[in-house]
Amino acid sequence: MTNRLLVRSETKQVGTGQGAVRGGPRLLVLGILGLIGLAGLGLLAVPILIGTNAFFEASAGCSGDQTGTTGQPAAGSKAKSIPADYLSWYQKVGQQYGVPWTILAGIGTVESDNGQTTLPGVHSGSNAFGAAGPMQIGIGGAAGNVWGGAAVHPASEVVDGVATDEDGGPDASVYDPADAIAGAAKYLLTAGVTTNPSAAIFAYNHLQSYVESVLYYAGVYAGGNFSVVSADLPSSSTVAGCATTTGSVSAVAAPNEAVATAISYAEDQIGKPYLFGGTGPDAFDCSGLVMVAYRAAGIDIARTSEEQWATEVRVPASQVEPGDLVFFAGSDGTVTSPGHVGLVIGNGEMVEAYATGFPVRISTYGKPSSAPGDQDPVGFTRPGAQAGATISAAGQPTVGASSPAAG
Repeated sequence: MTNRLLVRSETKQVGTGQGAVRGGPRLLVLGILGLIGLAGLGLLAVPILIGTNAFFEASAGCSGDQTGTTGQPAAGSKAKSIPADYLSWYQKVGQQYGVPWTILAGIGTVESDNGQTTLPGVHSGSNAFGAAGPMQIGIGGAAGNVWGGAAVHPASEVVDGVATDEDGGPDASVYDPADAIAGAAKYLLTAGVTTNPSAAIFAYNHLQSYVESVLYYAGVYAGGNFSVVSADLPSSSTVAGCATTTGSVSAVAAPNEAVATAISYAEDQIGKPYLFGGTGPDAFDCSGLVMVAYRAAGIDIARTSEEQWATEVRVPASQVEPGDLVFFAGSDGTVTSPGHVGLVIGNGEMVEAYATGFPVRISTYGKPSSAPGDQDPVGFTRPGAQAGATISAAGQPTVGASSPAAG
């Protein structure tokens, strides 16, 4: 387990890059080394997938293995939030390559908000790790040149990489949405997306939280009809071994409308970048995310994690429910003045803005995991509970009772 004490979300930058096919291990899956790379990626994926195959299917749960040009998920209502040109290319490329278009859309959303972010490298140049374009494909540096050739090169030039001229223009450009989406599809095919989508997404970016975020959006855009099999994803769905991402918190009901609003707001921010001091709408830090989520529900809470811990009603671990805040010490915090906070959504999961280089994500707390930063929580609070109260073992607020020391 990685100790969150090593990284305080709101103060220390984490030197890992976002996104697509970057870093040395990903280079192994290119060109004639593709098969060797797949074997290596299979080993890397062990913490996420324990010997299971993952299948995509439009509406038949986890039983379908649909490849080629069949089985593309239908677009749900939230797919309309994707810019029209991106949605068109996701669907066209997905059909062309036999890759679920919702996975392409999920990656594009997490990496660049479908080209709408102004972060470095998306529209020109590269980010600090050498990734570029709306799908954040490596063009050099630590990311390696997964694209192949120059970031923009003549379409007729033959390169060793995933570069392609999808829209028939004069160039193959990593910044062109059509070309970049097709390049991402080619990489995902090499990584085995038609038989194991989760492992292919993990190959794209070696983070479990990244896989969860991409599959979350895949479910949102498919209207809830996108499923994968994975031993490490929640197993509480109606089909044994399946995890269905529906774009809502269906496993645990929110206790009231305010909490439902706060959770919905936080989940809508998944994939947006971390920014120290950020309170949205384009980027967040950990306490800024939960503060604004509750503000959307009409509940005002303090700005920093330390203040939130000190001022909100404490909740025993046995009484935690969706909407509660979960706190961690953080590198510059302590158990009495925690430096990191997340929003509980149920089943041991939370929405959090973890650290620089990590998009807002769903992650686990309180149990071993391969996700960076996992650590046992310091404690929990319940925003909106009556001031001056604590939560009893029976789950009821008790006014005037002494709270655990806040430091």
